Amino acid sequence: MKSPLKVLATATLLCLSLFAHAETQRVLMKTSMGDITIELEGDKAPQTVDNFLTYVDEGFYNGTIFHRVIDGFMIQGGGLGPDMQKKATRDPIPNEAKNGLKNVRGSISMARTGDPHSATGQFFINHKDNANLDYPSFDGWGYAVFGQVVDGMDVVDAIATTNTGPGGPFRKDAPQEMVVIEQIRLLTD
Repeated sequence: MKSPLKVLATATLLCLSLFAHAETQRVLMKTSMGDITIELEGDKAPQTVDNFLTYVDEGFYNGTIFHRVIDGFMIQGGGLGPDMQKKATRDPIPNEAKNGLKNVRGSISMARTGDPHSATGQFFINHKDNANLDYPSFDGWGYAVFGQVVDGMDVVDAIATTNTGPGGPFRKDAPQEMVVIEQIRLLTD
């Protein structure tokens, strides 16, 4: 039989572990058009949030741009500099789109190529509900949601409605006035 002290210690560690895992994390995204606060869903998309926060901690996003903007769809950024050149990234992460989170207005998701497991640093914020991007989507996978805008949707709206056209490698949908992600940082209490 286990001693009462060991049972108590195990129960305490379990509770602390659950509490720490359930802790809400928020980031502040400072852009040239205003601030956006995003609440991350580490309990539903742990690898995706860890990946995103690694890039945040490294300062990877600082000085990148929103390079693809489609009003009524989404705003995409986090991987290109002002010169419209891709930044070097870490290895791709597994697609966590099966996490139950939905691509609703204000949610943040990982951008990727046609390969479902190709997401690295780029992300997009949904400008409207995009159920067609939810798991299983058109390719059997969908796009992994990992957070939600909790403040600054007016900034997302302003970015989404900027004038777009050709720019860099894009024939259309590139903002004609650069929208810079000045900094993303983890908020602490």
